[in-house]
Amino acid sequence: MTTRIDCDTCLVRELHCHDCVVAVLLGPPPELTIDDDERTALDVLARGGLVPPLRLVESVPSPIVDSA
Repeated sequence: MTTRIDCDTCLVRELHCHDCVVAVLLGPPPELTIDDDERTALDVLARGGLVPPLRLVESVPSPIVDSA
């Protein structure tokens, strides 16, 4: 599985870019794809205090509620 990071769709863009591992390591990219192993490595580095955590927040479609 891969994670697609599109800073244009991040809900906290410009609020937390300065403290996001993507912006710190690469600058704000238009789009980035990382796989599970890379995400795990970034999480380990963040837990060790070597880089900030990934701050990506994406919107999730709300479920359709049947009011019948």
